[in-house]
Amino acid sequence: MKRVSAALGRALLIWNLPTIAQQQPSCTGAQQAGTWTLQSWVAEDLETGQKSNPFGERPNGYISYGPDCRMYAILVKDNRKAPAALVPTDAEKIDLYAGVIAYAGTYTLDGNKVSHHIDISWNQVWTGTTQVREFKVEGNTLYIRAAPAKSPLTGRRTVFSLVYNKVE
Repeated sequence: MKRVSAALGRALLIWNLPTIAQQQPSCTGAQQAGTWTLQSWVAEDLETGQKSNPFGERPNGYISYGPDCRMYAILVKDNRKAPAALVPTDAEKIDLYAGVIAYAGTYTLDGNKVSHHIDISWNQVWTGTTQVREFKVEGNTLYIRAAPAKSPLTGRRTVFSLVYNKVE
């Protein structure tokens, strides 16, 4: 009886594999595949409704989505000061750290949502987490909107909206 039950279970699993695979998020056919350069980044404080540009009017950055389901993102504050020497002072290190966000990992898609599964991050708190974003691609423009969450910059509940242009 146990053998029949186990065989039946395996048969049902094999029979349902295409259905199970279709239900699992993946990165296949990702509209946002490729590399994108940051054009704008706006933060909305959910308590006050105030909008700001956390890294200035012209932040720099890239986000890239590969066909191997790997991704990376790096955002850098505009007008960052270079250290006075090759080895920054402690104060310069703090300023440099406060002007960058970077992480990498894998990604999966589920409709208009992309989940960044973070393997490595500028802020160890994000390492091992999943960051969910809504996205939309219109021509050569990628719009990303983060789910409401505590900002890693201010600690306040915030929604981040980013706009990227495709790197050709």
